[in-house]
Amino acid sequence: MSQTLDPSVPLRWKTNLALFLLTVVTVFFAGAGWAGVAPTRPGLLGVIDILPSGWRFAVPLLAILLVHEFGHYFAARVHGVAASLPYFIPLPGVGLLGTMGAVISMPERIKSRNALLDIGAAGPLAGLAVAIPVLVIGLLQSRVEPVSGSGILEGQSLFYMGLKRLLLGPIPEGHDVFLSPTALAGWAGLLITMINLLPVGQLDGGHIAYALLGPVQNRVARVIHPLLLVIVAYNLARFLPGAIAAGTGDAIWQAIGNSSFWFAWFVLVLVLQRVGGTDHPPTDPGEISAPRRLVAIVSLVIFVLLFMPTPVSTY
Repeated sequence: MSQTLDPSVPLRWKTNLALFLLTVVTVFFAGAGWAGVAPTRPGLLGVIDILPSGWRFAVPLLAILLVHEFGHYFAARVHGVAASLPYFIPLPGVGLLGTMGAVISMPERIKSRNALLDIGAAGPLAGLAVAIPVLVIGLLQSRVEPVSGSGILEGQSLFYMGLKRLLLGPIPEGHDVFLSPTALAGWAGLLITMINLLPVGQLDGGHIAYALLGPVQNRVARVIHPLLLVIVAYNLARFLPGAIAAGTGDAIWQAIGNSSFWFAWFVLVLVLQRVGGTDHPPTDPGEISAPRRLVAIVSLVIFVLLFMPTPVSTY
């Protein structure tokens, strides 16, 4: 039976608000970069000058992240599970997005498989419901142009490739879609959803898979986690021979960088397992309800449709 949380327990919010406001700044700054706007004055004044120009990227991306995290939060509240407000992670001057997303702390074990499914799935499904229309709007603002010089190539998934084909038609040989800032925010929403749905550990996908499979999921996760290294090897085989043929250190490091995304996540999952345990925390006895079983299966299918073997590469 669901219950509400004790209203007498104070809701801590000051740190959460401070981190969110700092993340707003770093995401707007990243958005200004994607809009091609550079500071004309030195220091903090220059940063302040360009922040408003980043809104076409920052506003939709922050909306996706907020809806995702509060999907988890409100699902936890419905089930009476103690949960913090989201802790956003600003990433000033590093990376593509200006943030590493956000996390919610749930200090207690989630006892019911139904609650585990609801809390795990609510975030990615809610965020995806915002990311898809954002991506549609952004792709319609984007341009198909010849590819030349160097640049950054966003990862391709089955869903993303299908949506581009539907909205923009066949892409001619030697051409690509040059994403508008809004399209980039929508694509980032797909990437964030895909990562969270990875069915290992205590990521959202791990919660969903455990709610569906029970303790069997622990054995499944032990297979999936090492497979991330197989994807790393695939990317190295894809990029490294050409880099070696080019014969420059820069080309080799670029190939390694293009292959590093899933290695970083392999290490991160390993660290999380060392901190929180290899196996998913158990739930109380009981089966997941039939409608939730369908939601779990759909969520894992969405992971497959959003999966990007090479999320980011440079050329």
